[in-house]
Amino acid sequence: MADLPEFTTDHLRLKAVTEADIPAYTRHFVNYEVIRHLSAKVCWPFPEHGVRDFVLTQILPNQGKERWYWGIYRKENSAELIGGVELWRPGTPENRGFWLGRKFWGRGIMTEAVKPIMDYAFDTLGFEVLIFTNARGNVRSRRIKEKTGARLIGVKPAAFVDPDYSEHEIWELTKEEWDKAR
Repeated sequence: MADLPEFTTDHLRLKAVTEADIPAYTRHFVNYEVIRHLSAKVCWPFPEHGVRDFVLTQILPNQGKERWYWGIYRKENSAELIGGVELWRPGTPENRGFWLGRKFWGRGIMTEAVKPIMDYAFDTLGFEVLIFTNARGNVRSRRIKEKTGARLIGVKPAAFVDPDYSEHEIWELTKEEWDKAR
């Protein structure tokens, strides 16, 4: 596993996920209200050992190899993972995904968490453009993109865990736009 830089913000620590995080990851992620907004590639009901399998087969062996995954931890409890932010290349079409445990929504945590990740993407990893997507109708995810300077560039059909979602919004943020926004 490649070294992943840690970031500290006003309220958060962002650091590499380890096997020790699997119980907290499972506790906060395996919740229909969290998963329903994700691509239909994520199955529901979520498999019993799905988080363990994802951490051990997708995150850890690919860390720093065109894929970067940070756990989100509150400063006051930096031992408990409450969410995650991931970057990857090439885009599918998006280059970033995230999730946050339901009980932490509405506190500005994800907006705070993505900022150092975007700094790293543009300044260290050399991205010139980042593409983001969200289910059309997922207003919370949309607001994060708006607050961080991304531009809506399109809407296309897509499948999600929640079948009520049938399209995703596609957003773009260039390095130049991010430099102005920060």
